[in-house]
Amino acid sequence: MTGGTISDFLTPVGLSLKVAAVSGAAAFLLGVAAAWGMAGKRFFGRTLADAFFLLPLVLPPTVVGFLLLLLLGRGSFLGRLVESLFGHSLVFTWWAAVIASTVVAFPLVYQSVKIGILSVDREYLEAARSMGAGSWQVFVHITLPLSWRALLSGYLLGTVRGLGEFGATLMIAGNIPGRTQTIPTAIYLAAEAGKMGLAGAWTISVIAISLGFLWLINRKLS
Repeated sequence: MTGGTISDFLTPVGLSLKVAAVSGAAAFLLGVAAAWGMAGKRFFGRTLADAFFLLPLVLPPTVVGFLLLLLLGRGSFLGRLVESLFGHSLVFTWWAAVIASTVVAFPLVYQSVKIGILSVDREYLEAARSMGAGSWQVFVHITLPLSWRALLSGYLLGTVRGLGEFGATLMIAGNIPGRTQTIPTAIYLAAEAGKMGLAGAWTISVIAISLGFLWLINRKLS
């Protein structure tokens, strides 16, 4: 590796793994909750709600980042609320990177979990309800265990998607070395600066980590 030190290399890697871990967990919890609320339900506006949940999957990441910037920037109600509570803006912090990654990863988790929930045999659910189980009990004790493969797949896909997030992260978290610089943004900056060895090392690292996650998905679901 040329054009950088070991510390230069490890800092974005560590931050990327931290962001991916937190955003993967957040996207998983939100995705499970949304999938439970949507799967098998019939209500006015359901199709529109489903399309809204999947929207970050098809929008350009920079559009997602811009919308988050409008939502959480200092000019917004939420932005001013966060700043009054914590004493600083949420924008250009590593938490902003977590939010961006969570939003972009959410559709993958939601869709995977929803398909898993819908694949559960309705006879099991009806049998549990006939014995007096409530909706929450049926979900926790029947639906979740029987759809564990979809849950695991959604969680791992969401985590690895958060690891590779670039556009939305750059818009709302920036590319501040040591603070908000993740592997994708670090590759961008290194390539612009002509540090091709360092950019190549980060590229290899993110490919290796992503392959590891995909291998784990295939191994657990095969």
